[in-house]
Amino acid sequence: MVSHSSYTPARVTTRAGRARKRRWPRRLLWFASGIVILLLLGAGGFVFWLRSVTLAALPTLDGNVQVAGVSAPVNVYRDAHGVPHIDATTQADLFVAQGYVTAQDRLWQMDSFRRNSEGELAEILGHALLRHDETQRFLEIRRVAERIYEHLPALDRAYVDDYGRGVNLFIDSHKDALPPEFRLLHYQPKPWTGVDTISVGLMMVQELDVHAAAKLGRSHIEAKLHNPKLESDLYPVGSWRDHPPTGTEIDWTVPHPAPPATKDDEDDEDEPTKTQLTPFSGTPETAKALLALMGLPTCDGCAMGSNNWVIAGSHTASGKPLLSNDMHLGLAVPGIWYMADLHAPGFHCAGVTLPGFPFIIAGHNEHLAWGFTALMADVQDLYVEKLDGKGDYLAADGSWKPLSVDHETIHVRGSGDVTIEVQSTEHGPIMNPILSGESRTIALKWNLYDPTLNAIPLYAMNTASNWAEFSAALAQWSWPAQNLVYSDDQGHIAYQAIGRVPLRPAGLVPVPIEDNTHEWQGYIPFEDMPHAVDPPSGFLATANSRVTTPQSPDPLTLEWIDPYRVERIYKMLDGRDHLTPKDMLDVQTDVYSELDQEMGQRFAYAIDHTVGVDDRLRKAADLMRSWDGRLTTDSAAASIVTRARAELRQMVLEPKLGKEIDDYHWGESTFAMEEIVMHAMPDWLPPGYKNWDALLTAAVRKGMEDGKAPADVAAWSYGSWHTIDLEHPLVRFLPFLARVAGTGPQPLSGDVSTVKQVGTDVAPSQRFTMDWSNVDGSTENIVLGESGNPLSPYFRDQWKDWYNGTTFALPFTPAAVAAQTRHTLRLTP
Repeated sequence: MVSHSSYTPARVTTRAGRARKRRWPRRLLWFASGIVILLLLGAGGFVFWLRSVTLAALPTLDGNVQVAGVSAPVNVYRDAHGVPHIDATTQADLFVAQGYVTAQDRLWQMDSFRRNSEGELAEILGHALLRHDETQRFLEIRRVAERIYEHLPALDRAYVDDYGRGVNLFIDSHKDALPPEFRLLHYQPKPWTGVDTISVGLMMVQELDVHAAAKLGRSHIEAKLHNPKLESDLYPVGSWRDHPPTGTEIDWTVPHPAPPATKDDEDDEDEPTKTQLTPFSGTPETAKALLALMGLPTCDGCAMGSNNWVIAGSHTASGKPLLSNDMHLGLAVPGIWYMADLHAPGFHCAGVTLPGFPFIIAGHNEHLAWGFTALMADVQDLYVEKLDGKGDYLAADGSWKPLSVDHETIHVRGSGDVTIEVQSTEHGPIMNPILSGESRTIALKWNLYDPTLNAIPLYAMNTASNWAEFSAALAQWSWPAQNLVYSDDQGHIAYQAIGRVPLRPAGLVPVPIEDNTHEWQGYIPFEDMPHAVDPPSGFLATANSRVTTPQSPDPLTLEWIDPYRVERIYKMLDGRDHLTPKDMLDVQTDVYSELDQEMGQRFAYAIDHTVGVDDRLRKAADLMRSWDGRLTTDSAAASIVTRARAELRQMVLEPKLGKEIDDYHWGESTFAMEEIVMHAMPDWLPPGYKNWDALLTAAVRKGMEDGKAPADVAAWSYGSWHTIDLEHPLVRFLPFLARVAGTGPQPLSGDVSTVKQVGTDVAPSQRFTMDWSNVDGSTENIVLGESGNPLSPYFRDQWKDWYNGTTFALPFTPAAVAAQTRHTLRLTP
């Protein structure tokens, strides 16, 4: 009994413990389920909130809105693509309305543009953007913008202020319905100022007028190679493929001239004057890293470039000129351009605008049209300065002068303010704080810092009615340096290089300068810049390659862009008759690459002449040999060739350059590699390879391996890996935005050597064709759409046209605008 009585309670206790143990998993499951439900409810609530604030931020497109800044009613007609056609009774009201309407669609983008340029992104995005902001402060972009704004001609400044007033009228009346990005980041936009407008414009100058990184990188490579012949191989200045826009007629039956053997054989205009390099220690900032820091393209062979051309009526089906332009820039969500049609007494102009800046940047008015490409003129020099350690530097005249010192305070979200000291010499700001590891004291001289250059003649260009008036405006253009093509309703066509390019009597220098004999002596006169008016050929085209000839009075640069696009444009259009706007679009979207086709033939030949290759390589050779050179998304040969070319670049350069390979960034680097390979230069054959055939075969093999080509290489479609994926700039911080505000990965045709230039960082940002026989049939389209709001019908409605290579007309005359009007908003005093 005793043992029984003592045993029973023990059994009861054990059962109770087991029951409790069985209840714990249930409780844990219920707890976990509750957490999941709360998370789902929270996520659902967040999505509902985000959708609500996004809907609330959609602009008013119809009805009457009171806007205190206008003196009389302004009508805003939106066409089928949401493009605003603004009609005002005064020009002041027109630019107020332009600022207001642009803010309706792109306010957060405008705010991010000014913050990006002025170095204020860390204030809203935190420490991750601090280095970027420091770079912008050392470049003194905001201070330059303040100077330019203060010295603008009175009329231009008045219209800049009108535009800013329109932006602020929108901000003040929509504080509770701002774009969702402001709500997500918990901040309010500051009032817009005229200085902000200029800063946004300088963002484009910074993107298009940068040679400093290449000069810094070249100095590192020069010190690494110690071999002038190898250096000249890597840094060609122009090429035998170039077609300067002289307008002379070309005999295409004449074979290409032989390329120059060495840089010593080049024209005097292209001869750099060497300076003695001072040895440096440490691990200096690479050119690639510096470009990334400034938000510029780093992919091999791609650059902020463009295509433009103009054709006289003698070669068109209508008998009237055709002008086309597609500007190649970095792509983002939303795109960089905003289309608009602006009309008031004495002003009627349509095309693309830059959000944050008034006027039309590129497009047409009632009498003339124009389009841009980057000229690539060298407007920057780096100088190695001597400091005494006491706050003085050795000036060019041999005297010691005190450094200029400014202090900049950067607000950083989530942490304390950061104050930096910007020191400057007579050349410009000392860049060492952003050139980690660089022991030389390097200052940047840039025409942007010249206090006498303050003109932005867009208004004069927008209102010109003939070439005489238009070219007079162009003569005032300071930056960025551009190639401009022109056509008008009287049948004239023209080309003009514009921008203030330094005169350097002692020669251009491709590395930091260490003497006092290479000071600038003013600027190249406007009349001495390359130009052509109504040329005999009736055809002019540029695509960032060399525009000078041996007869040009002054050199513009040592760094042009690869010549493949302009060569293809000339071959497709020069000498043809009965051309139509459709022909223009066919050229803009062309994906044939002579370079890639020739390299494919060379790779195939190498495989044929290499012992011991397998069946897979032979199949690859057959695909390349029969390839038509078009980089379409379904092409296997395009995959093989482009991957092999990328591997070959590394295999050739790395043995010579080592870690300095990231310092090799040159506009004609692709042409340099073509010459090295096609001439089988023995100095560049890496160790371990018997001959160039063996090396090229190895590059094809490695390209297929690293590219994860399928077993059947014929199934390796180009579009399976060569894609475009446009993302909202906040995706880095708020990844969920990729689902609602991006395109997702899409197969992409073309590469950096096709007229449709595409790379990881750069692609056509718009496509424009002006047809003077049918002004309302002239076409313009941007990448995504007019709106920055993902719930707007005009957020992504242009994507299919851009992606599929189609386009649409931009109505211009009152009758055409009325026929296509879908919404009418009236801004009243």
